Amino acid sequence: MRKPRAAVASGHRKRAASQQGREQRPRRSSQVKPPAPDGLAGRQEEEVSQASVSPYHLFRDAAEVTAFRGNLLSWYNREKRDLPWRRRAEDEVDPDRRAYAVWVSEVMLQQTQVATVINYYTRWMQKWPTLQDLASASLEEVNQLWAGLGYYSRGRRLQEGAQKVVEELGGHMPCTAEALQKLLPGVGQYTAGAIASIAFGQATAVVDGNVIRVLCRVRAIGADPSSTLVSQQLWSLAQQLVDPARPGDFNQAAMELGATVCTPQRPLCSDCPVQSLCRAHQRVTREQLSASRSPPGGPDVEECAPNTGQCRLCLPHTEPWNHTLGVANFPRKPSRRPLREEHSATCVVEQPRATGGARILLVQRPHSGLLAGLWEFPTVTVAPSGQHPSKALLQELQNWAGPLPTTHLQHLGEVVHTFSHIKLTYQVYGLALEGRIPVTTTPPGTRWLTREEFHTAAVSTAMKKVFRVYEAHRPGTCRASKSSQVSTLSSRNKPSRGQQVLDNYFQPLSSAAQ
Repeated sequence: MRKPRAAVASGHRKRAASQQGREQRPRRSSQVKPPAPDGLAGRQEEEVSQASVSPYHLFRDAAEVTAFRGNLLSWYNREKRDLPWRRRAEDEVDPDRRAYAVWVSEVMLQQTQVATVINYYTRWMQKWPTLQDLASASLEEVNQLWAGLGYYSRGRRLQEGAQKVVEELGGHMPCTAEALQKLLPGVGQYTAGAIASIAFGQATAVVDGNVIRVLCRVRAIGADPSSTLVSQQLWSLAQQLVDPARPGDFNQAAMELGATVCTPQRPLCSDCPVQSLCRAHQRVTREQLSASRSPPGGPDVEECAPNTGQCRLCLPHTEPWNHTLGVANFPRKPSRRPLREEHSATCVVEQPRATGGARILLVQRPHSGLLAGLWEFPTVTVAPSGQHPSKALLQELQNWAGPLPTTHLQHLGEVVHTFSHIKLTYQVYGLALEGRIPVTTTPPGTRWLTREEFHTAAVSTAMKKVFRVYEAHRPGTCRASKSSQVSTLSSRNKPSRGQQVLDNYFQPLSSAAQ
């Protein structure tokens, strides 16, 4: 591991880390509602004081802040992980390219694990090493490389931002958090702070899911972190702590601590560099002393103001301290809304004897909404208690594939895929066409692809699951494992009466239809 380098005040700067090393980072949209970006420390502190927040939850003197910074950065110098975006930002001399490298990794790491991002980031930067390269790419290329990473609008917004920098900002990245958030689409307070501190050395805070966890434990904040009051307090604390000499390193260190030591479950408190400053650890110590009925004269452990119920940052009375959780009592998870359940029918349509090899039909989704612009198998939304899925699907297949020759439409199983707010169940069908449909006659928004082309196309993870179900039913292939997330139906010796009706539906009127 190479040692991080101190920040320099202007453009030519070596950053010791392009990004934080968190394992998974819920971002501002799911964990924190950030206040407005511009210089609100004073107003935030005023609002907090008006809300009767106990000093117990604050850093009250410079010595504590200095100790926190020093301990955390010394630990980071020794323990930081070697990650490709950190190496790139550390070695990059050009400030715009350095900021771009940080930006890409920050966007990819939103709601996505580090281990998953590494390969995507490496391929992205090899393909588009500069803002200009990304700005000139097609959205289809962006979607294709992003396929499987999830939250697909992130890639589209990243490209839109690159195009704006190139076309409207002279190819130069804004260098302050305020300007980044104001000028670039899809860049919120967290991403702006990360780019500004890591790439440009601005002493500005970042608050992601890992920082939330660290701060809530260090200052024993048990109230809902997604509430406006707690969000403001967390951003204020983070801004107070950030080291003006090494802001990028400090922010990454705080996130690294949350990712590798101060984890959601089973945190490694004995390895924590700021354990001596942690209110949650002090609370655990006090509870252990109380449980052992130690005699007077034990360690003096500071507490919040008298338990009058007025402190809005403490654990709520409805959720008292859980002895089995220890420091993991902080932060308390906000209640989640139940996922909206939706149902669709999708069909893998294949031409087994197409010229040049077997081909499968894909159609493009609308350019807005869920999975915008990605490709999928012909799919229709169905109501659970409404029309039979196969009937709705048959009606649409005629529009996508034109007149269909004789074949069998088979129900193969179902796939359940969870998006951020939707649980979507796909009824999976297969349709093998006996005739040949010229690829050149397909309507706009449709494609006939080989299997090799499908695996590199801009398709979602859900469609890859669907295709695995289809492939499991091909002659000579093994059935999907019972432990898989997709379920398949047992094979039938003969078609059911309903299947016979569907088969008859596709019988040609004459041999010419062949």
